[in-house]
Amino acid sequence: MRTISRQSVVDAVAAMCIDANRYLPADVLASFAKAKAAETVASAREIFGQLEENAALAARTGLPLCQDCGLGVFFVEVGEEVRLEDGSLREAINAGMVKGYGDGFLRKSTCDPFTRKNVGDNSPAIIHFDLVPGDALKICMMAKGGGSENMSRVMMLAPAQGLPGIREFVIRRVAESGSNPCPPILVGVGIGGNFELAAINSKKALMRQVDDVHPDPEVAAMEADLLASINRLGIGPMGLGGATTCLGVKIKTAPCHLASLPLAVNIQCHSSRHKEVTL
Repeated sequence: MRTISRQSVVDAVAAMCIDANRYLPADVLASFAKAKAAETVASAREIFGQLEENAALAARTGLPLCQDCGLGVFFVEVGEEVRLEDGSLREAINAGMVKGYGDGFLRKSTCDPFTRKNVGDNSPAIIHFDLVPGDALKICMMAKGGGSENMSRVMMLAPAQGLPGIREFVIRRVAESGSNPCPPILVGVGIGGNFELAAINSKKALMRQVDDVHPDPEVAAMEADLLASINRLGIGPMGLGGATTCLGVKIKTAPCHLASLPLAVNIQCHSSRHKEVTL
């Protein structure tokens, strides 16, 4: 059994929260450059230039990439042969998130759902645990803003609706969202499982690299088809028109009940902020 100290988790999570909000991942920046080069609409090219400039300013000055520093969402893979030295893992991750948002002067957005009073430290962290073989602890962090999250949906389709039903729902969800999620967007799609698993998988899918290809050829073809169809909507960067509404569609599937076809769409704004660390 391998032992990991509580403080190492706190420090790693705090650093992830700060870095995620200051430094846009290289694959996202590369997708900006690729889309800008392919754009035929002048205003769309200008917006991509501004997004690149914003990312460079955040990296140089330490200011957040976006004023909405999001809720701290964590996907944690816990090795079966790992234990925390002192305290609970959930408490350590939450403490690290509070420290990171405090030390990084990041906006705290968590509030009471009824009174709307701000909690003040962005807690509690939203944590999803998976128990896996091995002696490593992998922590993935996503800073999820409200504007794009509000455009996400879960739908329980009838099995007979099949792939055409999935395709129609995903494209319609993006079309109805318009400029609200700050395009160009990334679209995470969870297919199968049940009501809650589809939603979790739709968000997990967004942790993949923008330019990767799904290992299942049928799912990869579906992702490519959805991406092309969404971009034909013409919403464009910031909703002002153009060829690039979406940078990538990522699908995660799971087996489901024979009477159900759960489907979830989680939309991510262009500021796709995420980090991961393995301890």
